[in-house]
Amino acid sequence: MTRQGKYKSLFMIVLIGAIIFAEAAILTGCKKEPAETTETQQPGPELQQPQPIAEQPETPKSSLTDLFPGPKISLSEVVRSARTWGPAFESWAGKVAPDFSLTDLAGNQHTLSSYRGKNVMIIFWATWCGPCRIEIPSLIELRNTVSRDKLTMLAISRESPALLKSFVAQQNINYTVLTQSDRLPKPYAEVNAIPSSFFIDPQGKIKLATVGLLPLSDTKAILQAK
Repeated sequence: MTRQGKYKSLFMIVLIGAIIFAEAAILTGCKKEPAETTETQQPGPELQQPQPIAEQPETPKSSLTDLFPGPKISLSEVVRSARTWGPAFESWAGKVAPDFSLTDLAGNQHTLSSYRGKNVMIIFWATWCGPCRIEIPSLIELRNTVSRDKLTMLAISRESPALLKSFVAQQNINYTVLTQSDRLPKPYAEVNAIPSSFFIDPQGKIKLATVGLLPLSDTKAILQAK
């Protein structure tokens, strides 16, 4: 083989390896940092923009099962068609979601059980996580699409409130961001990769848990599925 041919073969190997690595990163997400990790990223200057409206418990005003137009598919079909995420904590499916209380960026406390009677989506994320950042526009659109009396969205991060406030303002995040300082109960305490999400049904039971980047279409399908 000529020198030029060797270089060409080496370039192709490196290129293929890079593509495989990128796809794996999107599918598996970012490894979650341990709770005792010290935050090293410094928050930028806070922008003077309105803070997101906190989720408030409300009495459902209309059907909770028909959130979006179009035909429904089964939850198993949604999982089988997944490309950038996978199911997680499958043994918890159908069980009552353990309760917890966390504080949002405005200092308001949110208790999971207070949202019984409507759908809840819990998102574990961080500002430094690439797939988490990619997911944010879809979550913003979801919040704009579904009213708060039908769906509560709680995004949980271990990062400092100052950093999160700055990031939320810069990204125009319109769903509730909670700060986690203490250890949560299982299964939330066992989340070791982000983004990870839990879908809680109106009866307070875990419908599905996921790990990896959720496209908006898949998120809608999960919420709509029986």
